Amino acid sequence: MNEAENISTIGRGLLERRHFMKTAGFSLGGLGLTSLLAEDDPANFSGKAPIRPKIDPDNPYAPRSPHANVPARQVLVIYCPGAVSHVDTFDYKPALEKQHGQKPDYIPEVTFEGPPGNVAKSFWEFKPRGQTGKMASDLLPNLAGMVDDFCFFHALHTETAAHPQGENFFNTGFTMEGFPSFGAWVTYALGSENSELPGFVAINDPRGLARSGKNNFGSGFLPASFQGTGFTAKKPPDNLRRPDAFEALDDRATVDLLKQLNNRHLEQFPGDADLAARIASYELAGKMQTSVPEVMDLSNEPGYIHREYGTDSGTDLKREYAKNCILARRLVEKGVRVVQLFNGSDPSGGNGITNWDSHANILKSHAMQAEIMDQPTAALIRDMKRRGLLDHTLVVWATEFGRMPFLQGNGTGRDHNPDAFTCFMAGAGVKAGMSYGASDEFGFKSVENRTSVYDFNATILHLMGLDHERLTYYHNGLERRLTNVHGHVVKEVLA
Repeated sequence: MNEAENISTIGRGLLERRHFMKTAGFSLGGLGLTSLLAEDDPANFSGKAPIRPKIDPDNPYAPRSPHANVPARQVLVIYCPGAVSHVDTFDYKPALEKQHGQKPDYIPEVTFEGPPGNVAKSFWEFKPRGQTGKMASDLLPNLAGMVDDFCFFHALHTETAAHPQGENFFNTGFTMEGFPSFGAWVTYALGSENSELPGFVAINDPRGLARSGKNNFGSGFLPASFQGTGFTAKKPPDNLRRPDAFEALDDRATVDLLKQLNNRHLEQFPGDADLAARIASYELAGKMQTSVPEVMDLSNEPGYIHREYGTDSGTDLKREYAKNCILARRLVEKGVRVVQLFNGSDPSGGNGITNWDSHANILKSHAMQAEIMDQPTAALIRDMKRRGLLDHTLVVWATEFGRMPFLQGNGTGRDHNPDAFTCFMAGAGVKAGMSYGASDEFGFKSVENRTSVYDFNATILHLMGLDHERLTYYHNGLERRLTNVHGHVVKEVLA
């Protein structure tokens, strides 16, 4: 190559490199512009513009308007960790009686915990209940007697057969941890109707937290103000009690002084939303010193209420859970936006049966859990109806998945079934005395009006006046939502 050709080659190389850098610069600029446009108008990409609530950092719990006018202003979720067997409670399958003890072709070779056994009919007798004649078993006689008030979802299915991931998925819309819970989304959108109590309260089982722990009622990447506050009816938290040696007037003066100092500090950092949220959180904690002991004092409830809920009968666990149910009603009465009541805990947190997981001896384990849950839960829903609370409160009874219509190899337990399970709703905005969807004749697979957990959560949000596709939070370059990019409202169940 001569000198002229060499110079020409070098020149072309420089021009090519300059062209590449120019093109790359325009491309990166385009990406940046795309990102900015997405933030300014995500409707260009998702098809629906999000509705982000305007939150006052000084008062993040202030009540906010829903997307649509609906009767439901509050929601009570009764969650049963461990997977309640639908074929032993509310999903009657007479075909199981005909195939009892057999091993038909539809049984897979392996399920979640290994090789299965034979088909087993329900361990409890089913009977027609109420005016609708809905078939329900004797396992939950008190709830069975209220079927005319419930709207059952019989074709639910989920994306996992593991308990921790199942709890995460049901309560947050994702199997992984770190995403906001349902209650956090609702309080983020709507705030609270009580300025002296948290907007979202999680009443944990007397035995402790469920498998996924605080993730079931965490705030994920939403502001920490919207995470659930853990309660139980046993006693107010010690850190809410004023020391006996400290007079009430001195306590009030201290709180007032602290408020002045906080306001002065906030003035030095205008626009600091995190600081304002922390101050608001501490101020709420101060108010809770008086509001929480009052709402948790069950001694002023009349005797007939304690008898109806069962705080004076049965096992210690049943009495403690019954007190939690009374506490749940009182929190709803006080205007708490979301109350999540747990019946079951992490099995590693104690000895014996701690939730609805029934891989061995389902007859014993489900019977024990039912004895704890049935009477108090039925009394709670009945009491709320009597007081008119169901006119503006949606009640959701739920579990993470179902159980198989056949036994495990041990011959006494039922394995996990993510393809068919039952939950129900009651109260504001939902049809009563209805059954939506169906599993197959064995309760093995959902077949008619199949309903995903996304659909179920989308329907709950709709009943609360919220559009599940538009309630979003911009996080890590994505418009996140409870239902991810899925879910449809089940309009057939709307009253």
